[in-house]
Formats: sequence, structure tokens, C-alpha cells
Amino acid sequence: MREVSVGENLDQYKLTEVIARSGMASIFKAIDQVDGSIVAIKVPYMQFESDVVFYGRFQREEEVGRRLNHPNVIKVLAPKRKSRMYIAMEYVEGTSLRALMREAGGMQVEKALGFARQIAEALVYMHGEGVVHRDLKPENILVTADGKTKIMDFGIALDESARRLTWSGLSSTIGTPDYMAPEQVSGRRGDVRTDIYSLGVILYEMLTASLPYSGPNVYNVMRAKTNEDPQPPSAFKPDLDPKLEEIVLHAIERSPRDRYSTAAEMLEDLRDPSRVVPQGRAQHLHPRSLKVQRIRRGIGYGLFFASLIGIFAFLIWLANRYPASPTNARRSFRGQVR
Repeated sequence: MREVSVGENLDQYKLTEVIARSGMASIFKAIDQVDGSIVAIKVPYMQFESDVVFYGRFQREEEVGRRLNHPNVIKVLAPKRKSRMYIAMEYVEGTSLRALMREAGGMQVEKALGFARQIAEALVYMHGEGVVHRDLKPENILVTADGKTKIMDFGIALDESARRLTWSGLSSTIGTPDYMAPEQVSGRRGDVRTDIYSLGVILYEMLTASLPYSGPNVYNVMRAKTNEDPQPPSAFKPDLDPKLEEIVLHAIERSPRDRYSTAAEMLEDLRDPSRVVPQGRAQHLHPRSLKVQRIRRGIGYGLFFASLIGIFAFLIWLANRYPASPTNARRSFRGQVR
């Protein structure tokens, strides 16, 4: 078996162009030669087809996708037969939410709320079907030209109907640090409130063009999530409506029991923020925690640059201590011979 390419047939699908390539798979635009429809085909690179963990993720993504049927979720299709590992999906013309956020810098409130409502609607449906996404992030959300969101990539989803797929085999690939809930950072598998946390972070970023936690590296961010309070959104956007800030901070509470208990509850507030009664979450963030967070970030950056300077100084010392010129090398060799 070899890699497939544009112009070839893959079972009933004719591959017409490459839509995207990632570190593990290529996504092709293709024509279903049975009914003439345009589809997207995700084909993993050959070196991953024998990887047990990757196979489990890929199989999970296909199985969960086939079960779900919602306008805000990418639909996974069922080919008549499959000669190799791949996933056939509906073709969606659009761009990632990440790209839109990058272009906008900071979204208008109503636009951000519109996207958040659609994502929440999809979560209400998915959770009702026993599926927790667990890797919700802007890169996994497509936005069409008319503003409709589509959630994709269910490779690490928790499917309550598929107990045979274990947590331990996938633990090293769970989540994306900026959007991971603290319980995921601590190694727990999470539940519906894990997705609520991720949506809260996405909304935070759409409204402020910043993240609730930052640091010199991923480990600092993950440690802060389990031990420190987030920066309130108003720290980046002082004129933000306190009711919206309350929604965001309610969704990203460190302890799952303090968050919205269901996506439906969060959706109600997103649909009508005026009904929200601020509980003073922004004011109750521990000031010392935020100060410690800033100090730790400063120490982290300082240690990073100090290590670079140390390495550079050591290389200079080596160069002076052991010159690499041919003449010196010959002298050293002759000395050893004598």
C-alpha cells in the first residue's frame, strides 16, 4: 500500500485536490462517483496506519462522527466499502475560527456571541448523545461564508456508548493546553463540563484577543491552570459588559462543580446576557494569585534567557579552550604521539 494522490480513485471517491495537510494526515476534496456529490476525504499517512493509539483515535473519530447529525457538526459519511483507513466527510467551504480570530484581532461582541451560541447548541446536542469532544479549540471549528460554525475532529472524544476504548491509551494525546480544562491537565478524563470550560476559553479569546493564562512555556500554563486564578477578561478589555465577563468566568471556573453544569444552562445565558446577574466572580479572583502568576511568568522568562546566555558563554569557553584550527589539532596529536 502507498500514499494516495490527486487524480486517483479511493474506492468510490475520485480525489480532485488537496485541501489541507497536517502532521498526520492529508485532507482531499473528492467526488463521490456514486451520486456525484462533493466530499472531503481524510487520509492518514502510511507510517501512522500501524500505530495502535493513532488507529484508535482515527476509528473513534469516524464512529462518533457517523452517529452525530447536527447542523453545527461536520457529518461523517459511510462509504459502500473501504480498502484502507480514511474518513469520508461532508465538504464544507469555509475557514477555521482560528483564522477569523487572527484576522479580527478582537471580535465584535455580537459576532463572538453568535459563534459561541452555535457552538453551545452543538454541545447541547452532542452531550445529549453521550459524546464529550474534549479537544474543542478554534482550529477544530470551521466557519462558512454565511457564518455557520461546524465542529470537527472527534479523535479524542469521550463516547459513553463505546466503553471498549480506554482512557489510558490516549492520555498522552489529550487536549490542547490553552483550551484544556484543569481536570484534563491533572490527568482525569473529564465530562460535559470539560467542553464548557473550552468554550469559555474560546469566548474569552474572541472577546479580548487574549487568553486567561499565559506563560513562557506550556508547562507554566498547565501548572497555572491547576493552581492559580485566571486574569479577568476586563483586564484586557476594560469596557467589557460585566454580564459577559460573568458568563466567561462562570464557564472557566477551575473546579468543574463551580462551572455551568450543562451546556444548555450556558446557552440560555448566551442567548440573553441581560438575564445574567453578576456574582462578583471578577472581584473575587485572588489578587495574590494574579500577582504570583505575573511573578512566575517573569521568573520563567528570566530563567529561559539566563539559560540561553549560559549556553552561549559555555560555547565561547569551549571554543577558546579547545581551538578547532588544523594547526592546533596537529600539535595536539603530535604531543600525544610523543
